[in-house]
Amino acid sequence: MNGSTSNVFVGKLSEILEYSVKDPLRYIVNWGRIYSLWPVHLETACCSVEWGATSGPRFDIERWGMLGAFGAMRQCDVLIILGTVNRKMAPRVKTIYDQMPEPRYVIAFGACAISGGLYYDSYNVLPGVDTILPVDVYMSGCPPRPEEFIQGLIMLQNKIRASKIRSKKYVRDT
Repeated sequence: MNGSTSNVFVGKLSEILEYSVKDPLRYIVNWGRIYSLWPVHLETACCSVEWGATSGPRFDIERWGMLGAFGAMRQCDVLIILGTVNRKMAPRVKTIYDQMPEPRYVIAFGACAISGGLYYDSYNVLPGVDTILPVDVYMSGCPPRPEEFIQGLIMLQNKIRASKIRSKKYVRDT
């Protein structure tokens, strides 16, 4: 064997290993992310009552892979916005989002979080939290039912299942 043929073999071998390991590894990592979602919830309106019902024993979101209440923002990976966000509170919401580790997800829960709700024409209410944060799942309603939250959680899990392991931010250019 001369040197050029062995280099081709090593190149092919690395491609074979990359393709055979990448998909199972992605499946395992995303499976772990799907069933260990830690939420931090920003409760500002009546949607918090429905969140409490969702966390309670009747609907029990822990069966779906999300903890009911977890307080440390720097360990959480799901930000749930429950209710109205005004302009004075927006920088603090952005700070909370920035303190969360990657990958992080945002759920807009209720009409107030999505579009300002009843207060859409007020001078100090944001016309939706998506003006300051990238929202992954929208849950409409005033307030949304616990069943809708479970449906939104399943939608978020499907989004995570289809995602890549590494963020583009951390991949080196070669």
